[in-house]
Amino acid sequence: MQLTKISQNTAILLEHARKSGLTSSELLEAVRSGEVDRFQVANNGHFHYEELFSYANEHGEDLEKAVSEGYKITFNTRNGLKIWLEEAFRISSESDFSVGEGIIEGLKLQEEQVARLKEALAVNWTLQEEPAADGVQVRLAVRGLQ
Repeated sequence: MQLTKISQNTAILLEHARKSGLTSSELLEAVRSGEVDRFQVANNGHFHYEELFSYANEHGEDLEKAVSEGYKITFNTRNGLKIWLEEAFRISSESDFSVGEGIIEGLKLQEEQVARLKEALAVNWTLQEEPAADGVQVRLAVRGLQ
């Protein structure tokens, strides 16, 4: 199955909406409706949804498919990937992993989280995994720097 491709910012906004309390069905309904007001619970100082739908339309992002079937991020920056990890997995770069120049390491995830990360991660990053007692130890690196 070919996953729909979306921008890093769109992926972060969708994950933040989930983290803010929108259930999967509520998120799907919000996307189907095209009404920005449905994201009010997630709108705050750092996350703004005003341009979500116009950006998606302009760039051919199928938000409904991204929410219902999953997505592939087109390109990840180091800081964007850090934010996506924090939003998607409800973890913190201050305590749960470290971010260096072109690298993210010390990341412990469960198998299903690793699968989700592999699915969404843009091709400009590589993922190395090592079994750990309480999950999987993950190291991410910008392709070419590993």
